[in-house]
Formats: sequence, C-alpha cells, structure tokens
Amino acid sequence: MSNELFNQLEQKVTSAVEALELMRMEAEELREENARLKQEREEWERRLSALLGKFDEVETTTSS
Repeated sequence: MSNELFNQLEQKVTSAVEALELMRMEAEELREENARLKQEREEWERRLSALLGKFDEVETTTSS
C-alpha cells in the first residue's frame, strides 16, 4: 500500500471516529432532553388530574 493511500485511509478512519463521537454526544443530549420532557409531561398530567378531580368534586357537590 502506498503512503498516500495509507494517509487517505487514516484520514477516513479519523473522520469516522470523530463523527461517531459527535453522534454519541448528540444521542446523550437527546436522552437527557427526552428524560426532561417525560418528567415535564408527568408533571402536566399530575396537575391536569388534580384539576379534573376538583371539577368532579364541584359536580358531585352541585348534584347533591
């Protein structure tokens, strides 16, 4: 293998490794974002359930 071909191969491998590392970092950021969004959704669901519970109480009180 000529020196030039070896250098090209080395550059491609280096580029691939760098691209993989960037993708790993992006995946980690996306996992963190996903966890944050899930937690936020759960909080909204909890608050909505509490509000719906209050509506049920009002309906029960006015029906009696």
